[in-house]
Amino acid sequence: MHIQGDMIIGRQAVRGSAGALRAYNPATHAEMEPAFGTATEADLDRACRLAEQALDAYRAVPLEQRARFLETIAEQILAIGPVLIERASAESGLPTARLEGERMRTVNQLRLFAKVVRDGHFLEATLDSALPQRTPPRPDLRMRKIPLGAVAVFGASNFPLAFSVAGGDTASALAAGCPVVVKAHNAHLGTSELVGKAILAAAIECGMPEGVFSLLIGEGNQIGADLVSHPAIKAVGFTGSRSGGLALMRIANARKEPVPVYAEMSSINPFFLLPGALAANTQKLASGFVDSLTLGVGQFCTNPGLVIGLEGEAFNAFCVAAAEALQAKTAGTMLTAGIHKAYVDAVERRAGIEGVQLLARGGEQGAGCAAQAALYQCDAATFLANPALEEEIFGPASILVRCRDEAEMLAVAQHVEGQLTATIHATASDRALAGKLLPTLERKAGRILFNGFPTGVEVSHAMVHGGPFPATSDSRTTSVGATAIERFLRPVCYQDVPSELLPEELRDDNPLGLARVVDGELTITA
Repeated sequence: MHIQGDMIIGRQAVRGSAGALRAYNPATHAEMEPAFGTATEADLDRACRLAEQALDAYRAVPLEQRARFLETIAEQILAIGPVLIERASAESGLPTARLEGERMRTVNQLRLFAKVVRDGHFLEATLDSALPQRTPPRPDLRMRKIPLGAVAVFGASNFPLAFSVAGGDTASALAAGCPVVVKAHNAHLGTSELVGKAILAAAIECGMPEGVFSLLIGEGNQIGADLVSHPAIKAVGFTGSRSGGLALMRIANARKEPVPVYAEMSSINPFFLLPGALAANTQKLASGFVDSLTLGVGQFCTNPGLVIGLEGEAFNAFCVAAAEALQAKTAGTMLTAGIHKAYVDAVERRAGIEGVQLLARGGEQGAGCAAQAALYQCDAATFLANPALEEEIFGPASILVRCRDEAEMLAVAQHVEGQLTATIHATASDRALAGKLLPTLERKAGRILFNGFPTGVEVSHAMVHGGPFPATSDSRTTSVGATAIERFLRPVCYQDVPSELLPEELRDDNPLGLARVVDGELTITA
């Protein structure tokens, strides 16, 4: 498969004519070929209108055929072969092994959603029988969930495969029965084209309606604003900065018909080290923490940017061990020049905050967009008094916060904003303090870990990758895991509808063999 500089609109590879963009190699500071044409207003409108027109045909596709479509996308992505990994590595600076793992995560989440579609539980088919003899009589009521409509998806910078063109937002929207229009991230233009053409090939092979998928390329913020503003778009999936997510939310809310924006935005992932765990595992905790912090050059939305412990010898020993481990980490290439500059500026600002001390820096900064890790420390009073210390630094930087006592640790837990994750390291001797922390952290985070590290996000049925604002724009949802499909569905109730007009999942004979709730009882029989 060769990269041509194309977008995908409906069933066609299209060369945009509004301008030209080139991808950029962050390791060498070199632009890459070919040039990519950018979308005109007419291109964007056509992609959105085709998606709108495809909705009813696509949502009527039998569940088995929809599931097979998702599996075929996975197969087509694998069929691209090493070309995909080579291009993604050149555009992102990420190593081959990391990207090979990310490709399998992308494939596996498509396969997971294929299973979700086949099971049909996401439809939540519910039947309440008519009770004509009751006073007052109850009508025949049946409910299922249907897709919201066309979904706009924004590719993320830090996961060129798993959170991009065929990432979790696209997979869950397609699984829900929603056509998708993707705005490619400008850092991954070649990677996006390769994956976009894989989805197109799968759509053609599986006989999907034209417009079920389109891929747009554009420069600046205007194309994103125009996409979210388009009346055909009924929901938005976004992973990125807080400022970017809030901007899209404002646009979506200002429309004549406001639409939901599911934005994953900002998290510093507090990491609580309780005394017993510190005393038992100082070196192991320090090395594990630094590995998690610097994984992917700190460009994970779940890297531990805030560590909280109680003052004392155990926490002092942890700080020394963490500093030594961090100093041994070499500088790594960041995803883009813009991300690198923002990281360098943020590290410098933090170093200038009164009451904050620089504890350690990683290996010397090399050529290109290489980032030197940074570790800071302060006391809890300084942290609580300075909102800037809660700001996410997107990169390998973290701050260690010393608490005088348990009350101050609990105050820090209560103080932090909404998070994707919160981690507690504890032994049996720490259970009382852990029990005090847990209710607060349940209100603060979408995922709570014990004795682990937050940077691994499993793609599964039980995973939650979401959380209260500003971690996400809607704390009721997740962008990873099977329940991500729920973002793009809404319930419809059918009252006294003739049986021949009912959808299959709500018919008395249950031809799809779905698990349903009938008169309040879970059943798979008619």
